[in-house]
Amino acid sequence: MPKPVEEPFDQFQQYYRTPSNRSAAESFRLFLWNPEEGVIFGRTPSSWSKIGTFYIVFYSVLAALVALCMWVFFQTLDPRIPKWQMDQSLIGTNPGLGFRPLPSEDNVESTLIYYKGTDEKNYKLWTDALDDFLQDYRTPGQVSGRGQNIYNCNYKQEPPHGMVCDVDIKQYGPCTLENHYNYHKSAPCIFLKLNKIYGWRPEFYNVSTDLPGNMPDDLKQYIKDKETNQKDEMNTVWISCEGENAADVEHIGPIKYYPRRGFPGYYYPYENSEGYLSPLVAVNFERPVHGVVINIECKAWAHNIKHDRHERMGTVHFELMLD
Repeated sequence: MPKPVEEPFDQFQQYYRTPSNRSAAESFRLFLWNPEEGVIFGRTPSSWSKIGTFYIVFYSVLAALVALCMWVFFQTLDPRIPKWQMDQSLIGTNPGLGFRPLPSEDNVESTLIYYKGTDEKNYKLWTDALDDFLQDYRTPGQVSGRGQNIYNCNYKQEPPHGMVCDVDIKQYGPCTLENHYNYHKSAPCIFLKLNKIYGWRPEFYNVSTDLPGNMPDDLKQYIKDKETNQKDEMNTVWISCEGENAADVEHIGPIKYYPRRGFPGYYYPYENSEGYLSPLVAVNFERPVHGVVINIECKAWAHNIKHDRHERMGTVHFELMLD
């Protein structure tokens, strides 16, 4: 008896089936749960279990590998000592100079300090900015670790390892909170600080016969007087501030520096010790001419500090205008 001939299966015939008459809502419901086929979201529970197990194992192994790589990486780092220092670092070996108070965040590109000495609300913007900046210096406990390891340093007594030198802002003459930093007298104080570079040691101009030719004459005389009267204080990173142009020199008026004209050498090198605060120099412009913009440039002086106006290396520029 001849066997029935089976019709060949057309692999494309499934695309010619009669479309389902189910509604969109019913199709979606069956996608969520099809009781006839035991399918959830288009897959059987065993299929979901296999996929879930695979991804759990896959991401667990991936997370373990990442954690292992991060652990090995952090073993090469010290939380206090940078891996790349001095010439090998992005900062380099030439510190910059910074000033405070800075203009408001609305005008971050500006370097103009402008106010009316007779208007308390006007100059209070600047004195409040200085209050915020000096808060850490006034309150030792504000900085982590500070207060427990403060050492009373001087030129003959450098701090032991792990200790930090105190910065006593009560020595800043008229440049104090109680005196409104002299802003109300139209004789403002500007605070200068040297940017921190780990391990950097200044090479001091501590011999008056070895001073650079471009150093201001008044600073040269100051150093000579120090050498004569207080030779033990010669290891200092000296500071000078002067008008940039002839008109600025004429308008800037007399200047005084507190507590001294530079940063004492015993604050260096900076080693990221807990509680360390940068030394400050308060520059008091006693009688600047009113009604004109005065361009001012301040410089830090040491053998290994190079000056570059465009790169702001070893210098800082700001403008001062009083009404």
